[in-house]
Amino acid sequence: MISDDAAVVDRVREIVEPIIQSEGMELLDLEYRREHRGRVLRLFIDREGGVTLSDCASISQEVDRNLDVAGIPSEPYTLEVSSPGLTRPLRAEADFRRFTNRLIKLRTAVSIDDRKNFKGKLLGCHDGLIEIEEKDRVIEIPLSQIIKANLEVEF
Repeated sequence: MISDDAAVVDRVREIVEPIIQSEGMELLDLEYRREHRGRVLRLFIDREGGVTLSDCASISQEVDRNLDVAGIPSEPYTLEVSSPGLTRPLRAEADFRRFTNRLIKLRTAVSIDDRKNFKGKLLGCHDGLIEIEEKDRVIEIPLSQIIKANLEVEF
C-alpha cells in the first residue's frame, strides 16, 4: 500500500501518462492533496488546439478504471481532469517555444533590470534564455531564473 503522497503522485503519473499520450494529449500537471472535502487527485491535460469537456470526461473514465485496477491511491479520493485554462502555466522550454508570439506574464527568482515581474510578448526561446518584448524593449531572461510563467489573456 502506497501512502506517501510523493510516491502516489509518481505511481499515478506512470499509469496515466501513457493513457493521456495515447489520446494525443499531454499531462501538464498532477496534484494529489488533502482538501476540505477529502483527498483530490487533479490532472491538467492539454493538446494543440486545446481540450474539450468531452476529452476531459473520456480521460477521466479511462484513468479512473486504470487507477481502480492498480489500487492507487489506496484511500478514497475525488478525480478531477481539466484543461489548464486560458492562463496556462509555462514550465518547460518546449512550452516557451510553442507559445512564441503570445502574451505572457512571469516572475523571476532574482532581479533582472531591478524587477522580478514581467509581462510582454514572448519572442522566442533559445540557449536557455527567453526573450520578451515589453513596450518596444526586448528583455532576455534565463529559464533557470523563472519561478512562475503563464500565458495571459489577450484582448
